[in-house]
Amino acid sequence: MYWKRIITAFDNPWGDEPQNSGNNPKANKPKAAKPAANNQINIEEIFKKYKDRVNGSGGGDNQNPQFPSFGSLKNSLVIFLAVILFWLFSGIYTVQPDEQALVLRFGKYHRTAGPGLHYHLPAPVEKKIKVKVTKINSEEIGYRSAANSSVSKTEESLMLTGDENIVDIHFEVQWRIGDAYDFVFNVRNVREGDTVKSAAESAMREVIGRTKIALALAEGRDSIEEETKDLLQKILDSYQAGVEIVRLQLLQVDPPAQVIDAFRDVQTAKLDKEKTINQAESYRNDVIPRARGEAQKILEEALAYQNRVVAEATGQAERFNKIYREYSRAPDVTRKRLYLETMEEIFKNAQLTIVDGKSATNGVVPYLPLKEFNKVGK
Repeated sequence: MYWKRIITAFDNPWGDEPQNSGNNPKANKPKAAKPAANNQINIEEIFKKYKDRVNGSGGGDNQNPQFPSFGSLKNSLVIFLAVILFWLFSGIYTVQPDEQALVLRFGKYHRTAGPGLHYHLPAPVEKKIKVKVTKINSEEIGYRSAANSSVSKTEESLMLTGDENIVDIHFEVQWRIGDAYDFVFNVRNVREGDTVKSAAESAMREVIGRTKIALALAEGRDSIEEETKDLLQKILDSYQAGVEIVRLQLLQVDPPAQVIDAFRDVQTAKLDKEKTINQAESYRNDVIPRARGEAQKILEEALAYQNRVVAEATGQAERFNKIYREYSRAPDVTRKRLYLETMEEIFKNAQLTIVDGKSATNGVVPYLPLKEFNKVGK
């Protein structure tokens, strides 16, 4: 620094020369005799000597080649101001639409900046931490994705069900940052996502521990996903982790590989059982309604027959009572009438022809059935 050089190179204005051990040629010269007139000091000579050294034009032995000139000081000041301006402008920064910036002042949280152009006091006064708050992060539990395949992690995937069976579960958790402050200052292993992964595994084990294996392998998967997602969100909120769970999806729920073949046989037998039961139910649902319909038809027909017979009997009894009343008034006429009506009823559909025997002797042509004659002629 020039100021340090000025201080170290500047001679004592009262006439004392600086001590030097070889580098300064004036150090070996004999010291000039000091004025001895009552120890008086010549102020004008001192001022002139100081002015010559500042302007760099003292000449002779009074000029120090290490003392900077006024032009060098001006250039140094310009450089110093440029450095200050560059330092001040270094506090300008941009926050992207998917980011939030946390500004720290002397290491302590001061404010949160949203998307746009912002400014903070340059380091070491303030510094910023940018966090992507819209990025969807994914955690794989029970497996790890590889090229066109996946590798199972049994220490994560094997879980105990509520009926003391073991299942092999692979699931995925998708999450994003909901609160940048809580996420940065309350979560360890931010980059690796270990906090979310550990909490997700714990929540899934708790839910599976209350679920029977048959339900977990079949129709209960949707309820397991929803219940685990809600429980995981509650755990992270209690940690004040600033994490929002977007989705939790079960990818695989199977028995362990050692017993999967036997378990599939059991499941096949259960499916066959259900199939047979369904077929029986279908047959019953087909036969019983038809039988009930036939029984109802028979009952209705019998009821109709009953009503018809009773009505006819009632009518005949009523008719008999009427005829009896008429017979009581005129027995002969009523008797003849009954005889004729009975004969009419008997011979109504009979193919009979009655011919008087005396008609042949009286020249009357006997009865000739033309219909029968036409049939014979043909």
